[in-house]
Amino acid sequence: MSSRLFQGVITQMKDAIDRTIGVVDENGTIISCSDTARINEHVKPDVSRVFNTSNAVVLDDATYLAFDSRMRHEYAVFVDGADENAKTYVRLLAAAFGSIKQFYDEKYDRSNFVKNVILDNILPGDIYVKARELRFNSDATRVVLLIRISGRENATAFDVIQNLFPDRNKDFIINVGENDIALVKEVSGGVSSKDLDSLAHSIADALSSEFYTTAQVGIGTCVTGIKDLSRSFKEAQVALEVGKVFDTEKDIVSYDNLGIARLIYQLPTTLCDMFLKEVFKRGSIDSLDQETLFTIQRFFENNLNVSETSRKLFVHRNTLVYRLEKIKKITGLDLREFDDAIVFKVALMVKKYLDSQPTKL
Repeated sequence: MSSRLFQGVITQMKDAIDRTIGVVDENGTIISCSDTARINEHVKPDVSRVFNTSNAVVLDDATYLAFDSRMRHEYAVFVDGADENAKTYVRLLAAAFGSIKQFYDEKYDRSNFVKNVILDNILPGDIYVKARELRFNSDATRVVLLIRISGRENATAFDVIQNLFPDRNKDFIINVGENDIALVKEVSGGVSSKDLDSLAHSIADALSSEFYTTAQVGIGTCVTGIKDLSRSFKEAQVALEVGKVFDTEKDIVSYDNLGIARLIYQLPTTLCDMFLKEVFKRGSIDSLDQETLFTIQRFFENNLNVSETSRKLFVHRNTLVYRLEKIKKITGLDLREFDDAIVFKVALMVKKYLDSQPTKL
């Protein structure tokens, strides 16, 4: 598309400039030219040094100047001749082509299109029209991973992630915030949550080893069709936010594994506060000390098994039974009973949610 874009401009300008003008890519191949016979010709001189400077360079009686709309130069314009007029022409042409390319990128670039889709910045009816314009595969299965960089600028992290996923036709790396990077990854239809978890860990490990920083990764669900990409992105956001409340020790959080935490996170605080008051009629959960809360946590982790929990805590079985009786007296809930244990587990999560979101309504 870029070659046709440049060729259209060159065709309009060739009568105004009485010299051969054209555009070459990084490989030195002429992709557009006023002399159409030279298109696809590889220029004889080595043009690599043209792309390493912002100044005009004379090679083999032609003047070159690199340009692009991004930080890295991808194209260079050339004009036959090595005189001052040639230098003036390439400056004017480079400025014009750079502006045109930037406009093209903003309007048609696939990454920008995907960003607009996941952020809901494009009308649903326009999604498939724009996808057809870009020849974007709308039927592929994709998943969104949201990578949150801790306490540093994400420019270098962006490059690290882009190097991990170089296929720009299938995978899209998008800045969505000061410290947030979204990876829209094309996957096979049978990909498992374990595979996605391994993928997220590989990203976090790469950032840790190359960028020397920690990162949290939220994983949305796999969706088929481009229209649902925004849902997968929102799920990845929820995974990070809910994980920050209920799974503070985890750096990788999947939306599929949030369980009841996802429901609690969406409840109004007034309802949560009412629930806690109803559950703990005989005493407050705040009266439970850290040792008791630690015991409760281990009891849950060992599936309400008294013998196994006492062994893991290195205490006598009777000691654990005494602690459970103490909890029953304070709260009115016997954690050895399955129904009471469920209520208590939910209450602990609600309390944690209230502590982290005191202003949410």
